[in-house]
Amino acid sequence: MGPVVSVMWEDWADRTLALPAYQTAGAAGADLCANFPEGERAVGLVLPPTGRAICPTGIRVAIPAGFEMQVRPRSGLAMKHGVTVPNTPGTIDSDYRGPLGVALINLGAEPYTVRHGDRVAQVVVAPVVQAGFAVVDALDETARGTGGFGSTGMRS
Repeated sequence: MGPVVSVMWEDWADRTLALPAYQTAGAAGADLCANFPEGERAVGLVLPPTGRAICPTGIRVAIPAGFEMQVRPRSGLAMKHGVTVPNTPGTIDSDYRGPLGVALINLGAEPYTVRHGDRVAQVVVAPVVQAGFAVVDALDETARGTGGFGSTGMRS
């Protein structure tokens, strides 16, 4: 078993909804559910085309030091409706203790309604290495050199 992420419900959260959960034995990501305050549950969250919003999950998390939680889109939601995570992957740092919300954007042509309890994103817990940064006078040479965006995929 990997690291344990502590989860705490918000006071207003619907505790009958699932906590982050892996849907299969081989899943890398655990699904997150939309969890709206009681007065918003019947309406949900309407995302117009190109609309962005933060979708509440009703939880807070404590991620172990040395790890991060990456928030990623659900492929079916993105493919079928154009609803995705605009800052993918979004990072939740191990020292953040605030409400866990998911930034969503509707890239589809029609409005999309996120309903209470819908699985809206997935989270992947991953190790983090903090690097040091040092100023130098020159960088080592490589075969790629200064080739930028798309330079490694071009064929003659």
